[in-house]
Amino acid sequence: MHDHQAYAYGAWGLVITMILISTFFIVRFIPMRTRLGKRSGGALMAFIIALFAEMYGFPLTIYLLSHFVGIQIPLDHISGHLLGDLITYLGLGNGWFIVMTLSNVLLIAGMWIIMAGWEQVYRSQGELVTDGVYKYVRHPQYTGIFIITLAFMIQWPTLATLILWPFVIGMYVRLAKREEQDVLKEHPQQYRQYMQQTPMFFPRLFWRRNVPQSAG
Repeated sequence: MHDHQAYAYGAWGLVITMILISTFFIVRFIPMRTRLGKRSGGALMAFIIALFAEMYGFPLTIYLLSHFVGIQIPLDHISGHLLGDLITYLGLGNGWFIVMTLSNVLLIAGMWIIMAGWEQVYRSQGELVTDGVYKYVRHPQYTGIFIITLAFMIQWPTLATLILWPFVIGMYVRLAKREEQDVLKEHPQQYRQYMQQTPMFFPRLFWRRNVPQSAG
């Protein structure tokens, strides 16, 4: 049994720890070489800070819902999974279990895609990469960001992250388009063919392609 009266927040040391871990991952595996790349990374970090500040620090969204909407949400950590609370309330099953299972699967998948994409680019030594995860999408690292942020929105939605999330997605879509313009200048024919046969962020189902594995 969970004690629904226990106050599960105010853990600012944990907030800082999670932000530092996330910062390391972002700086290590997500490119921020250009001004737009750094701005996109900044938007992602703002999302992360807002997320963990409410997840472990101060539950602003819960307080606002309680004050303005009249929804009384216990201040234990289990009840902070608002989507899980809704699923349970609607009688659709154990909301906490459903939300945690789905979000953690998405988190692991997103992190793996980002790291796999980073490893391929790192080993390519400047060559154009079209194999591995790049065989399925042109920007796997940004796909990973979309999946991870979606996972957090499922696991712990807040008003701040709900506002920031579209900006994060929009920034990385814009960044991907800008990067493709630069690549087209270096590999016009090869990359244009790659663009025609490979989707930008999400793979197509039941679909085959015929592109050389790697082009210089």
